[in-house]
Amino acid sequence: MNTPAHVILAVAVFARPQETRRTLAAAAGAIVPDLSLYLMAGTSLFLLGMSPEHVFGTLYYSDAWQRVFSIDNSIILWGAGFLLSWWFGARILIAFTASGLMHLMLDLPLHHDDGRPHFWPVSDWIFESPISYWDAAHHADIVGSVETVLSLLLCIMLLRRFKGLASRFLICVLAGFQLFPYFIWAVFFAMNGA
Repeated sequence: MNTPAHVILAVAVFARPQETRRTLAAAAGAIVPDLSLYLMAGTSLFLLGMSPEHVFGTLYYSDAWQRVFSIDNSIILWGAGFLLSWWFGARILIAFTASGLMHLMLDLPLHHDDGRPHFWPVSDWIFESPISYWDAAHHADIVGSVETVLSLLLCIMLLRRFKGLASRFLICVLAGFQLFPYFIWAVFFAMNGA
């Protein structure tokens, strides 16, 4: 799933309008599993001037990047964090770790050849799903459409639940980020006369 969809779903499930810290923890837990990718890819693309082909075709699959992904995408580590949070009754950390776990559980079946070692440190095995959230050769058109419709429906629900102006603005920003790829492709095809 795209990161905005993870955040929208996590906020819909774990956030509460009157509990700002819990809401922020839920959103953060949805972002953290993808954060290393954004930092490493952003640095490589924008600071080091590397090509997207090199970043996502070579560096993404390198041992160094996969080691980082094995830590921040480990269901084992996130699960241990959730159990410890639950054991100590740390409600904010429960929202954070549950959100991160939900992110990983949704990523696991939606990556074809770009999955991550979700069971590290027990195993380096990477599940190769027959479907993908982004690869059109593996049903991304269907998965992406379902993801976007679900995300937008959840945003409508969240707009009804959260009454504050700042909250509603952030929900609209999340919806915009979820729709952004569609706008980019529409502009691309319009510019190329397709």
